[in-house]
Order: sequence, then C-alpha cells, then structure tokens
Amino acid sequence: MKVAIVHDWLTTWAGAEKALAELLNCFPQAEIFTTVNFLSEDANSTLERHVIHTSFIQRLPFAKKRYRQYLPLMPLAVEQFDLKGFDLILSSSHAVAKGVISDPGAVHICYCYSPMRYAWDMQHQYLRQSGKEKGLLSWLMRWQLHRLRQWDFISAQRVDHFVAISNYIKRRIETCYRREAEVIYPPVDVDKFCYDRPREKFYLTASRMVPYKRIDLVIEAFNKTPERQLIVIGDGPDYAKLASLAGPNVTLMGYQPDHILVDHLERTQAFIFMAEEDFGILPVEAQAAGAPVIGYGVGGLTETTLNNVSGLWVEEQSSKALVECLQQFEALKRDNEAAFSPKVCRKNAERFATANFTQAIQSLVKQHLSR
Repeated sequence: MKVAIVHDWLTTWAGAEKALAELLNCFPQAEIFTTVNFLSEDANSTLERHVIHTSFIQRLPFAKKRYRQYLPLMPLAVEQFDLKGFDLILSSSHAVAKGVISDPGAVHICYCYSPMRYAWDMQHQYLRQSGKEKGLLSWLMRWQLHRLRQWDFISAQRVDHFVAISNYIKRRIETCYRREAEVIYPPVDVDKFCYDRPREKFYLTASRMVPYKRIDLVIEAFNKTPERQLIVIGDGPDYAKLASLAGPNVTLMGYQPDHILVDHLERTQAFIFMAEEDFGILPVEAQAAGAPVIGYGVGGLTETTLNNVSGLWVEEQSSKALVECLQQFEALKRDNEAAFSPKVCRKNAERFATANFTQAIQSLVKQHLSR
C-alpha cells in the first residue's frame, strides 16, 4: 500500500509535528508532502528515512523566515502535489494540507488540529494583532481571508473522513465545514515523566510567547501576589514585552531544552495554563509528571483535566479569576494533603498515551480502507 502524509509546513518541532512523527511510525513506508521544510538538522533526523516532497514555495525569496506571508499561495501549492497512485492519504492539517487533490481511488483521512483559525473565528483578532484593522491594506487582507475561507470550505469537501484532535475541534469542524468527525486525541509521551518526585513551592507555566497564550495574565496574577513564585519557560515574539511586566517573584527562563522542562514539571506544585487551546499537550505532560493543572476552563483543557481531581478550572480569562483559583487550590491542599495527588494526575494523563493514539489510528484506517 502506498501512503502519503501531507503536513502544512515543517518549520518547528511542536505538537503537530509530534503527532506527525507518530503517524509516520504507524506507516513507516509513507512519503511526506509539505509546503516548506525548514526544520533544524536535529528535528529533521526524525524524518530522514522518509522521502520528503516540498512545494514551489520552498524556493521563493525569504521563504525560510517569512513562509507565512506566502499563505495566499499555499492553496495553489498543495493542489500541485502529484498523489497519483497513492492508496491512502493522511493529511495532518491546521491550515492547507487537507486541500490536496487525491486520486479518485484513494482514501483521504484528515487528522485535523483545527479549521484555519485566522480565516474563521480569529479573523478580527488576527487583523488587530497585525495592526491592519483599518485602511486599504486592511480591506485587501479581509478580501484575501474571505477567499481563503471559500477555498477552505470547498477543499474540506475533498476529504473522505475527518478526525478531530478533541471534541472541541469536532464541533468547530461541524460549524465551519458542515462535516462529521471522529475524535482521536493526539499522542503524548507520558512514559518520559517521573510523577513521584518531591514537590517544591514554585508554580510553572510554559509556552511559546504569543498573545493568545495569555502569559501576560499569568504574570499579572503573580505580580499581585508576591508571596508566590512563578517560573516561566518559553520564547517567542512577546518575550521582551512579557519580561518587562515580570515582578521580582517571576522568573523568565526563556527557551529551555526538553530535559529542563521535564525536570521543572516533575517538581512544580502546579502548572498554570490560561490559553484557550484546541487540545493542549503541555497540560497533559504536566499531569503525566504528577502536577495538577490550574487553567482556563474552556476548550481542550476541559477534556484533558478533571476539575477538582487533576486540576482546577479558572472561570474567566483574567488575572483576578486566576488569583482566586490559586487561593482555592492552596486552601484545598491545606485541608486535604491527598488532594490533587500526583498518582491521580498521572493516571488521568495515561488516557492520552502514544500507544492509545497508534492503536486508534491504525484501527480507523483499517476500517475505512475495508469499506
């Protein structure tokens, strides 16, 4: 059986790329198709045994640093991939990968991280953050996003079967594409964490520093309560801005290698997560390391944590609500030392183990191919 796995772009090694790696483990004979491949040498070594096809965007000027600016060309780029002769096409998509044109005899299954957010419900936030709310350029971008939405809907009809990463995304697929989807949670390597190490007094958050992650709210909450210690791991465009907000009880460590992040997850008393995420791998990793999660109770977090068992849900996305939730968490721990036990957190995280993902994907593919 010839298998093609289509991925939007390969530029960083994040959650979608970890899922891609597990898809490749399921189908070691697969060839990869992607708009651009600018992964580091270390990350690329994971994919080295696979043939990788890139689009014409790979060769365009400044594509390595500004590949996102070629988004209007990406629908055309993925439609140029020649998938003739492939029996199974797996698109790993949060943007354009699902838009490939497949052989009529092939089965196309899309593992969907989300419909294209900046073209749908986050359009206005995207325009605000890019400073394009008004003027001629704003209207040009709105027209491009309008056309992108049209293509996104049309290309979704080419997919034979949708698989969503969470029930939250399943609902978005139904809203945006009018398509049904099954849910298979992304793989999380829970076995790399030790969950029974002694806990220390600091709180931890970790993320790429971009606006929607709301690290600013977390820092603001800890600035209001200087008796609490916060460690922040991660880097990104907002790093300097966030560093300027941090009080003396907030330590920004910047980017750290994986073993440093693992070490902090295994020692923190709780992991803070205030983003509205489609799934969120870090909260699952925190629980795998025995740490409860205190986070904004919407989206994927409501599926990956058990409120009052392996974490506490913050009612609204504000620093005030987070401070109140921290107080509640500490009161519950004082009243009952066994509350939010590392063993319970780890048990919940094991629902998302890599083996479960592999078994579910292979079973689903077998089922649809047999039809």
